[in-house]
Amino acid sequence: MNFPFNLQPPYNNPPIEPKNFNPSQFFISNIALGQTTTVTTTTNMNYVIGQEVRLLIPPQNGCVQLNEKKGYVVSLPASNQVVVLIDSSQNVDSFVTSTSIQQPQIVPVGDINSGKINSTGRINTGTYVPGSFINVSA
Repeated sequence: MNFPFNLQPPYNNPPIEPKNFNPSQFFISNIALGQTTTVTTTTNMNYVIGQEVRLLIPPQNGCVQLNEKKGYVVSLPASNQVVVLIDSSQNVDSFVTSTSIQQPQIVPVGDINSGKINSTGRINTGTYVPGSFINVSA
């Protein structure tokens, strides 16, 4: 039997296209050292409290002791600032701005497929890390 139309719906669970999602990486403009570390970025961020982030600091920017350090976001004082639970109060060089091609960054830990976002068990655990990707498809 021939039907004059296609019975398959036009969108049947379409695949996620990586070109539509950018990792939420942000360039760092300043770092305030202390028992917690305050990171200021050049643009507004989409991170949330409780999210784990990583600092990527090139040697020319100082603070090399914080390179590859991970910590949890504990506060959002401004739209371009996060307070991270990383103790930088002792033996950490000051942050220095640079015009180098390689810029310091703050990036989320985890991706769309992994990353436990709470400690209450399987029931409340999402399948993604909020804020780890930006939808740029629109």
